[in-house]
Amino acid sequence: MNFADVILPVPLDGCFTYAIPTEMQNRVGDGMRVLVPFGRGKHYVGIISKLHDQKPQGYQVKAIEALLDEQPVLLPGQLKFWHWIADYYMSPIGEVYKAALPAGLKAEEGYKPRTETFIRLTENYRNEPTLHVALNMLARAPKQQEAFIAYLSLSRWDTIEGNVCREPVLEITREELMNVSETTLTIINQLVKRGLLETYEVEVGRLNHGGEPHPDRIKKLNAAQQEAYNQIIFSFLQKQVTLLHGVTSSGKTEIYIHLIQRELDEHRQVLFLMPEIALTVQMMQRLQRVFGKRLGIYHSKYSDAERVEIWQKQLSKNPYDVILGARSAVFLPFQRLGLVIIDEEHETSYKQQDPMPRYHARSAAIMLGAKTLLGTATPALESYYNAKTGKYGLVELKERYQGIELPEIQVVDTRDLQHRKMMSGPFSPILLKYVREALERGEQAILFQNRRGWAPMLECKQCGWVPRCEHCDVSLTMHRSMNQLTCHYCGMTYQIPAVCPACGSKELQGRGYGTEKIEDQIRDIFPEARVARMDLDTTRTRNAYERLITDFSAGRTNLLIGTQMISKGLDFDKVSVVGILNADAMLNQPDFRAYEHAFMMMAQVSGRAGRKGRRGLVVLQTKSPELPLIQQVVRNDYQTFYQNMVEERLAFHYPPYYRLIYVYLKHSKDEVVNTASIELGTRLRQWFGDRVLGPDKPSVARVKTLSIRKLVLKLEVGIDMPRVRKYLALAQQQMLQDKRYASLQVYYDVDPQ
Repeated sequence: MNFADVILPVPLDGCFTYAIPTEMQNRVGDGMRVLVPFGRGKHYVGIISKLHDQKPQGYQVKAIEALLDEQPVLLPGQLKFWHWIADYYMSPIGEVYKAALPAGLKAEEGYKPRTETFIRLTENYRNEPTLHVALNMLARAPKQQEAFIAYLSLSRWDTIEGNVCREPVLEITREELMNVSETTLTIINQLVKRGLLETYEVEVGRLNHGGEPHPDRIKKLNAAQQEAYNQIIFSFLQKQVTLLHGVTSSGKTEIYIHLIQRELDEHRQVLFLMPEIALTVQMMQRLQRVFGKRLGIYHSKYSDAERVEIWQKQLSKNPYDVILGARSAVFLPFQRLGLVIIDEEHETSYKQQDPMPRYHARSAAIMLGAKTLLGTATPALESYYNAKTGKYGLVELKERYQGIELPEIQVVDTRDLQHRKMMSGPFSPILLKYVREALERGEQAILFQNRRGWAPMLECKQCGWVPRCEHCDVSLTMHRSMNQLTCHYCGMTYQIPAVCPACGSKELQGRGYGTEKIEDQIRDIFPEARVARMDLDTTRTRNAYERLITDFSAGRTNLLIGTQMISKGLDFDKVSVVGILNADAMLNQPDFRAYEHAFMMMAQVSGRAGRKGRRGLVVLQTKSPELPLIQQVVRNDYQTFYQNMVEERLAFHYPPYYRLIYVYLKHSKDEVVNTASIELGTRLRQWFGDRVLGPDKPSVARVKTLSIRKLVLKLEVGIDMPRVRKYLALAQQQMLQDKRYASLQVYYDVDPQ
């Protein structure tokens, strides 16, 4: 073989052909990394996709400069999988390469294990008397004192009474201290300079050394679980994919553990996918108790060094038998994959948004070819439809574990209470009553608000001025703790103005409620409560996730405020009350899936309530208590919800009866993107007729200075998709030949969520 087709990490379609030097010809193979020249003076690490003898015509073929591996870093099945993702999701294969491979394998210099900076008390201050001296010393430096106290609390030093301790009680990263105490690096450096704190480095790129496996710790299944387990095994004899529809807290995890052990007994590997990194913390602890060092963890919060090490271990003679991870774990090499478990399969987090490829981990995992189990209390409509029509197997688990009842859901009409001036900000009297009673009983409560920050927007009371992002077509979210306004689309931050730039008024106020404001107000109402907040702002590090969940599980905090993160399958034994503060915010979204997402989120967050011996209680606050969907949530009536939704979807040509492809166009000039989208829509209608809708402006029509237009294709299930993709590519190619559209971006979202 004289030539190699090489995949490069560039946003261009197809592979690039290179000549194989004579001295490499007996050493190269598919899936190996090579160093190749590209363009003027550039070099990339590429992956060999195919070897052949067909010399390209019409241009000078460049040669491979170096072979970087003795063995492939991709298995044959992975190369096939990459090509499927590129084809199905209409993404250049170079983008698949960039998403799939850890950064350390994409660079010729390899990788270096990453270290993280930790912080601790200096030895002179590791006892109670000297700590008092330190606090007195900081009396005139309130910000330093605040950060120092936050460190003592986080590390549990505030629980030590008089004893001298030579080591930190709990190890704390510098980043975590900055995140939790909302302090700056300068403040921490001042504490270090004073000799109160010191920093030290720890290598974080470590693999799991979780001890010996303990299959003896697998719990015996109860009768309902055993029946579901047996049905799953039988279903797998006939179907590749089976849906396990089990109510919240029905004990699905124990069934998963039994299925995993069955695969390991047959010398097969298991991939266990979860939608959020936060969830892997609890699940990792449960799986490690049983599978020990046979379990590997893989997700984006791990260091690149660690991800490279796991990748290489999966290619070795002694790979992990079980991988627990978020969506990117589908790209790992598996030598003998037997089972994929996709927990909380309904979650939209399984769909990659930006950057490309915009793949869905559920659909992608099914293409790995192993038996696939989809588990959830609230199935995605498409999944349940596939199960009801026989494409997937269906197993239902309708009993909660240990006879715990489903929670009672009380609906509160906030419109009526506001009219009667009985609301305390976003809290109804009955919600506050139940939370107070739960805390007095030594139990826990969760408050769900799907908005982070202090307030969704800032507004001038005098003239109505609202600050907007300079680069995006959105209002700015107010983050009071950081004293800034933030764009949640491009990340730009702005100082909160002292006066209104439009009218000069000083009466600027936050409109609406984010989790930050909820936390602030709940601390005033329940000063004795131990409050924690879980949202994107408080969970930027892996340690932060783990600490929040561990503290709440252990009862060190007893009132948790959070966004949708807290709705995703977390198990807390002492939660007796859950408050859904504003159901309407979920229902009033400009999206055909809004009701589906709202039902799932409310049902899931409600499922966090309930404990052995006591029925949980959910207070659902809404201005629309008469909506059928609200009553379906109250009754946990998935069947009626599903029937109503699919009838509506059929009438309006939406999934599961139709396939959707969104076509997005972006350009710096609004008039250019507008003209281009009209032209593209006209071209597509020549082939697809009235299956093409638009162009329209999306709800956010400008992001990062680029104006956006959107076309929608509604395609019958069973339509010739390769032909569809061919026509879309042809239309795009014809468009981009026009010089006016030289910098136009066109991309696709296949099966949008």
